[in-house]
Amino acid sequence: MAKRASLSKGERRVQRALEVAPGALTWTILIAPVAASFLFAPYIAVAIFLIDIYWFVRTATVVVGIRSTYRKMKAAMLQDWWQRCLALAVSPATPDPRRIVHAVLIPTYTEPYPILRETVRAIADADYPAENKVVAIITRESDRPGWENVHRLQQEFGGRLRALLHIKDPLLPGIVVGKSAAMAYGGPVLRRELDAMGLNPKDVIVTDLDSDFRVHRQYFAYVTYQYVQDPKRLECLFQPIPMFHNNLWRVPFAVRIMASACTQWQMFLSSRPDRLVAFSSYSMSLDLVIKADYWDDDVIPEDSRFYWKSFFATHGRLQMVPVFLPIYGDAPEASDRGMPWERVKTHANQYNQIKRWAWGVSDVPYATVRLLRHPEISLWLRARRYGYMIFNHLTWATLPLLLLFGAALPRLLSEDWNLTLAADRLGLYAFILINIAFLNIAALILVERRINPPMPRGWGVPHQIWAYVQLGLYPIVGLLFSVLPALEAQTRLMLGMYLEYQVTEKVSEGTA
Repeated sequence: MAKRASLSKGERRVQRALEVAPGALTWTILIAPVAASFLFAPYIAVAIFLIDIYWFVRTATVVVGIRSTYRKMKAAMLQDWWQRCLALAVSPATPDPRRIVHAVLIPTYTEPYPILRETVRAIADADYPAENKVVAIITRESDRPGWENVHRLQQEFGGRLRALLHIKDPLLPGIVVGKSAAMAYGGPVLRRELDAMGLNPKDVIVTDLDSDFRVHRQYFAYVTYQYVQDPKRLECLFQPIPMFHNNLWRVPFAVRIMASACTQWQMFLSSRPDRLVAFSSYSMSLDLVIKADYWDDDVIPEDSRFYWKSFFATHGRLQMVPVFLPIYGDAPEASDRGMPWERVKTHANQYNQIKRWAWGVSDVPYATVRLLRHPEISLWLRARRYGYMIFNHLTWATLPLLLLFGAALPRLLSEDWNLTLAADRLGLYAFILINIAFLNIAALILVERRINPPMPRGWGVPHQIWAYVQLGLYPIVGLLFSVLPALEAQTRLMLGMYLEYQVTEKVSEGTA
């Protein structure tokens, strides 16, 4: 990792201690109930029961948040946001929406042309003036097929955009190859191109867009409407709701379950902007990009790191603004075919994608050191944001395991406790709570039915019903494809086995 080499010996020791801490704490939380159950079984049983109560309350809160976001999405998708922009009264406090240019930065590597074409087509088709849309595609300098893809896109869509730029990344020495490094190189190049067009950074909204994501038709107009009205617009980061729906009905059920779970979790976070962090694809002013000094070229999780860079660059004034519109992406998929148990590469892609997201735990050292260096940010705000980050990573890797197996530990490891009436009662109460919480899956299925794309025409009614019943398998699927990759990511960081960026294979429709 390039920048680690520039640290002093003392700084490296602090860095390593902070890298070890999350994994060590996670493993302590997992091992402690096992060890303590031999001597303190009643206390462990009560602690696990309190965790069950927390899970019950949290599940209900998540369901309420998801349904709230769904209602706002439904209303937002019915609006003509560009017409609403034009109806705004322009004033010194409210810039003219017609001056706002959207510049979309798309890093690519090995994407099939049909997928990249659909991404650019969605931008060109968006209900926003063509002269106010710029697309910049980043390919590696050595990626000649990527060059050809961009050339074809320029020929087809160049006339429907203000500009379609091609940025060739030379992969400079010392970088951690991946999306963040590509954005780190492409960001300054994009700025120079926009400067050459005579554009003011305060009038440009940059969107970091994954190469398989398709923006909603109203996305640019919606963001513009929010942007021009917000007096703190230069310190806002706009986060749409990613929905992994492009290939939802082609992937195996386990991948489909994870796609639905990720979508709904982001819907919940949109109902809680105080917990929201940049994820996957997001937008902000070019002025903020410059102020944050672009992206880092030595990290894997570019989205969460850019959030923290922006947070510190604005001295804690950064505002996360939910965009109540979907942005459609691909669920992980590979070119293997057959029954679910035969699609090993597809399931491996899903596992590796979640592990890459979980590698956001590597932000802990970065944020910890800088939170101490920014006393101008209120202690409450620093503590809250830092607490959410730590809590999210710890519960991600521990809570499901404690819920599934924790209640059984005291009874299995302490025969004296197992024979008591209190153990029977706690076990019964825990069973009831967990099952009521799982009933909330039914509420989530109702939301899922409304936001999912239509099922294939060849699927009969039993097949359609079974596709939604499978969502009830989330506890098992989540353990394999969410908890385990998160646990691996934290353990790797703890042991200094740094993750390398793995490109998720993309499969265009009709090839799988």
